[in-house]
Amino acid sequence: MKQHAIASPLCGAFTLVETLIVVALLAVILVMATPSFVAWRVRDQVDARARVLVSTLAYARSEALRRGARVTVCRTDAARHCLAAGQPCGNSITDWSCGWAVLAERGGTTTLLRAHSSLAAVSIVGIQTNLTFTPPAGQLIGTFRSFDVAPRAPSKATQGDKWRRCIRIAAGGRTRMVEGACGTAS
Repeated sequence: MKQHAIASPLCGAFTLVETLIVVALLAVILVMATPSFVAWRVRDQVDARARVLVSTLAYARSEALRRGARVTVCRTDAARHCLAAGQPCGNSITDWSCGWAVLAERGGTTTLLRAHSSLAAVSIVGIQTNLTFTPPAGQLIGTFRSFDVAPRAPSKATQGDKWRRCIRIAAGGRTRMVEGACGTAS
């Protein structure tokens, strides 16, 4: 006669209580990790937007040299029109987070070279409205300039200089990005 082993239906399975404990622990971990994830995302947006602005300024300077023409970087609205100082873009923002464009001027004709769209989550504050690079050396018209890049709505987790970037532009047109606000960055 053959004997068959009877397997218990709960052998190797989780009980309802064990499953609920695991779900509760996962929920607690998720709640605790969410502020860190949001802060990390904001810092990534600030860094990315600052790098894009630095590369745009370097591009404008190099195009002024290459083309032998004046190249201007200006704040723009959604239709890619340059905005005057203090003039808000479509979402009532008056800083450079509205977006910007790179324009070449030659023989009375203005050509759009590049454009970057808005990113409302990041504030880009600079007192200048337009930056014009001139040939033959790619110099910037005017004096020393800077941009302060930071989260638009800083939270408790994103306060302080480590969440800000300062972009400094020398009269020669070269840019440099440092961590911290422009008033405190070296």
